[in-house]
Amino acid sequence: MDKLIIPEHIPRTHSRFGQWLGTKVLNWLGWQVVGDFPEQGKFVAAVAPHTSNWDFIIAIAVKMHLQVRIRYLGKHSIFIWPLSILLRKWGGIPVDRRSSHGVVGQAKELFDNSDSLILGLAPEGTRKYTPQWKSGFLHIAKAANVPVVPMALDYSTKQFIVMPAIPVEDIEETLLKVQQMFPPTMAKYPEQLSGTAHKANRT
Repeated sequence: MDKLIIPEHIPRTHSRFGQWLGTKVLNWLGWQVVGDFPEQGKFVAAVAPHTSNWDFIIAIAVKMHLQVRIRYLGKHSIFIWPLSILLRKWGGIPVDRRSSHGVVGQAKELFDNSDSLILGLAPEGTRKYTPQWKSGFLHIAKAANVPVVPMALDYSTKQFIVMPAIPVEDIEETLLKVQQMFPPTMAKYPEQLSGTAHKANRT
């Protein structure tokens, strides 16, 4: 289905059933995975564009197909038993926004205490149009001293694209660079694509 090579240090789930199910879903929808994972075992995965509920389904199917363990952040208040069992199984990490360390500090601590960790975040924060992307994913990557790996849902080609890793130095410059890697043609609904870099496309 794809020729993507996954280095051995990338965290894996080793779920044969998950791989079977994810592959079936991608085949049914006509999607394939292209690109290469970085050599680093720790990075922030910036998944975009996000304009449809289908984005989540496809991204989960890709994760299962590749048997790659990708974690995500969730409000600690929703991690209530027995739902917490399922959320954690799917890679959920509870964070307390009231903490003095903040979300960035808590995420940095997770990276510092992990031998390998892929933290998946949607820079847009919502599938509806917003004027700007949220820069939190870059602040987390910079604080933890890990790169950002853009991952695109390209509906024009039905490809999930794993792009090269980008080191984070200047937040604003990196944000613009990452945004420009996701042209409007990739989105299922281009008119809902967020970010100032694409604002002109809405007029």
